Amino acid sequence: MAAAPERLAPFPAERPGRMATPARLAERGFSLRWLHADDLPWLRDLYATTRAEEMASVPWPAPAKRQFLDQQFALQHRHYLAHYGDTDFLAIERRGRPAGRYYLQRSAPDHLIVDICLFPAMRGHGAGEALIRQSQADAAALGRGMHLHVLQANPGARRLYERLGFVVTGPALHGTHLPMHWTPDGVAS
Repeated sequence: MAAAPERLAPFPAERPGRMATPARLAERGFSLRWLHADDLPWLRDLYATTRAEEMASVPWPAPAKRQFLDQQFALQHRHYLAHYGDTDFLAIERRGRPAGRYYLQRSAPDHLIVDICLFPAMRGHGAGEALIRQSQADAAALGRGMHLHVLQANPGARRLYERLGFVVTGPALHGTHLPMHWTPDGVAS
């Protein structure tokens, strides 16, 4: 029998003025809401989908893979809370069902996309693009740019970010993630 996933720290309380659901997202049947502790089980499942291709070639039994992924999710969750505690921790829902997560830190000098992830069946519906475009508009309204780190092994995400005006700004961090930055027109970087 596999061990029960460890108990994780809760998300911080919802921040006043958090990002509202962009109209372009709502038109596609999506909505945003603040994440809470009851969301952690499906967030573990979401995280596992991001590693599915990588784990397919690992010769472990399914319960061992799941235990490993749950541990990795717990580490990531703790890291995000410890280093990005002032972030908007948002659930992306489609017609009331979990579709993904969006972690956005809206602070000076530039906003940071900490994480954006959708379940595989939810990808390709324009949710990610709508969220990022709205985030860019919100940042630009404050005279700010945006930055993020994209996994080198995820060329689809990198193409999306480049299409939205992000540019690679340096070598891969830890050999895995490329730093990218976006600057709105008329704002010096």
